[in-house]
Amino acid sequence: MTEPIVRDLQNVVRGHAQLDADAHGSDLQPVLPRGPRDAAICFFGRDPGEKEAKCGIPFVGESGQRLRNALLSFYTPSASQDEQSRLRIGERFFWMSTVPFKPKGNKPWSQRVRLACQPILLQFMHAQWSGRDVITFGNEAFFWFGIGQPDETRQRLHAFWDQGDIKYERSIDIPLPGLARAVRLHPMPHPSPANARWRARFPELLQQRLSMLK
Repeated sequence: MTEPIVRDLQNVVRGHAQLDADAHGSDLQPVLPRGPRDAAICFFGRDPGEKEAKCGIPFVGESGQRLRNALLSFYTPSASQDEQSRLRIGERFFWMSTVPFKPKGNKPWSQRVRLACQPILLQFMHAQWSGRDVITFGNEAFFWFGIGQPDETRQRLHAFWDQGDIKYERSIDIPLPGLARAVRLHPMPHPSPANARWRARFPELLQQRLSMLK
C-alpha cells in the first residue's frame, strides 16, 4: 500500500517551487503518517521541518520536541526528557500533517497542494488509524479538515474557530470527506517557541486537552 501512496504524493510536489528539495534529498521521501492503529489520539500539524524531512519521523524538530516533552511530563513525569524518551512516548500516538513534505522558508503550502494531497492522506489515515480524537496545531491544520467538505461543514468550522480563545477548550465533530467516518477535532495553538502569545501557556493547555481525553 505504501509505495503507490508515496508515488502519488511525490507526483504532487515534484518540481514544485515551494518544495524544499534539499531537505528531502534526491529520493524525495515524504514524512508519512505513522503510529499504532489503535492509538487514542492523532496529533495533526501543518507540515514537517528540516529535521523531520531528513529522518522521516514526524514532530521531532524544535516544536515537536517541545510537544513530546509536554507529553512526557503528563504521562511519565519521572522520565528524563531526552531524545530516546521523546521517541518512545511518541510511539503511543498517531502523527500526521497537511502535506508530508517540507516547504521552503517554512511558508505554508498552497491550497492547491493541500487539496491534491488531502484525499491521498485521508485514505492512508483511514487505513492505518482507527481512532476518533485529533489534536490539531494551528489554523492550517484545523482547516485542512474543511477541504472537500460541503459549505455547511466549512461554515461550522469557521464559526467554531471564530469563538476566540475558548476554542482551545472545546471540540467539534467533523465527518471525513468521502469516508463513512467522523473525527473529533481538538484545536491547539502551534507549539513553536516562536509563537510568543502561547509559548508560556502551551504545556498547560495541552495538559488540559490530554486530561479531557483520558
